[in-house]
Amino acid sequence: MASPTYLRSMPLHAITEVYGEAGLRDRFRLEAERFDPAGRDRLIAALDLAATLHRDDRRVREPYLNHLLRVAIRIISYYRVTDVDVIVAALLHDAVEDHPAELAGLPATTPRPTVTAAALAEVARRFGPRVADLVAAVTNPEYAPDRDRDEQYRAHLATSLEREPWARVIKISDFTDNGVGIIHTTGDKVVRSARKYRPLVPLLRDLVSRADTPLDAEARTHILGQLDLAEQRFAAILDEPREAPATE
Repeated sequence: MASPTYLRSMPLHAITEVYGEAGLRDRFRLEAERFDPAGRDRLIAALDLAATLHRDDRRVREPYLNHLLRVAIRIISYYRVTDVDVIVAALLHDAVEDHPAELAGLPATTPRPTVTAAALAEVARRFGPRVADLVAAVTNPEYAPDRDRDEQYRAHLATSLEREPWARVIKISDFTDNGVGIIHTTGDKVVRSARKYRPLVPLLRDLVSRADTPLDAEARTHILGQLDLAEQRFAAILDEPREAPATE
């Protein structure tokens, strides 16, 4: 494994490509060193729970846990967030949506509203009500089958992120991993993901620029640059290429 100094200097997707999950775990442990022992214990407990719940999940060519680790590391390292609740919620941001029954200890056939509420209650029991509220804000609701899923997803985010400034931080990191990281996606998912995420760029750009979004100026500038990069990549995927000008 690389030295701690080198590992801290590597982009997160480079760590993923070279060292995989083990490298991301090492980078996360390095970032966790800045917290006090109680904070580190909470972070490791959240990581252990996320690893258990998502143990069989895959994200394109990698374990799903890699995505959760990158989202959390980005918040600590690039956004300079020191709020442990936010980082715990980042690690668990897909737990209730993807594995509510296992998290709540209920049968898989339990109706969605019931099992979601029970899973959020379990998050609150383990990590506190604020973490549960943040996870709830980035957990997609049950979609109406007669409406476009992507439109419902975007409408839900616009509403939930309006009232939860810290949830914006989690979603922006999640979006960065999915949007800017779309170049690491393969197959039909490339176009589907670009169509899903591109309309979020102006929404997130507006939210990150608001005074109540709890990020400093440097983090905001970094994020706005990432949103611009995501838009460039979406345009390259979705927009018709322009014809080259005729030459004599």
